[in-house]
Amino acid sequence: MKLSTRARYGTRALLDLAMHQDEAPIALKDVARRQQISVQYLEHLITPLITAGILRSVRGPKGGVSLAKPPKQIVLSEIFQILEGSISPVECVDNPKVCSRSESCVTRDVWNEMKKAMSGVLESTTLENLVERQKIKKPAKDAMYYI
Repeated sequence: MKLSTRARYGTRALLDLAMHQDEAPIALKDVARRQQISVQYLEHLITPLITAGILRSVRGPKGGVSLAKPPKQIVLSEIFQILEGSISPVECVDNPKVCSRSESCVTRDVWNEMKKAMSGVLESTTLENLVERQKIKKPAKDAMYYI
């Protein structure tokens, strides 16, 4: 199972904003440059995050985006729900009615365990946790930026 670009890039963008929250509001072009994400793609990720109340937007020449709440209050599960929807590996975990075998299917039990494990990690990890981890990590040798 692979995470989509939306989830990966959205999380990176939010981490970038958390790392630079003292500079807020931050222009999307700056986040895009540092994270090597196109501004157009980033705009598509930012819009649902603003609508959900994770980010706020400021218009004008010194405008940009900023976190709408502290990084310690933003959990990864919330980000994933906004950008991805369900993290279930298969549809029958969320909706057993889609398959007549749901009640007796042992593989569905495993898929449900996978969802619970992933949910546990995402629900226990905040943007603040990621900021702390990022401060410890060293940038890749070929990185053009460091958050």
